[in-house]
Amino acid sequence: QVQLVESGGGLVQAGGSLRLSCAGSGRTFSSMTMGWFRQAPGKEREFVAAHGWNILYADSAKGRFSISRDNAKNTVYLQMNSLKPEDTAVYYCAADSSSFASSRSAEYDYWGQGTQVTVSS
Repeated sequence: QVQLVESGGGLVQAGGSLRLSCAGSGRTFSSMTMGWFRQAPGKEREFVAAHGWNILYADSAKGRFSISRDNAKNTVYLQMNSLKPEDTAVYYCAADSSSFASSRSAEYDYWGQGTQVTVSS
């Protein structure tokens, strides 16, 4: 059974940083794309970043967020710097069987339960 477990969320002041982690189990993720999405209250889930053969970032994440992965640990990270109140959301980790990174949530096969990130002004 495939599982993705996020950690690292929390409350931070604007301008601060957080690093999210997502640990996968149940299969080897090295050939899969790993992605991060987020959903704010009252809004649709949106793409943040993904790491396959290629790396993608949402415009809102470029220059502030960095995605990385450690395939030996089946773990993907999202380093978030210069956080803004509008970054407040539940952040979800996802895995796509394709090695080519996509920003489309429908492409992803597995999802974690999410971790809350709250940025205060």
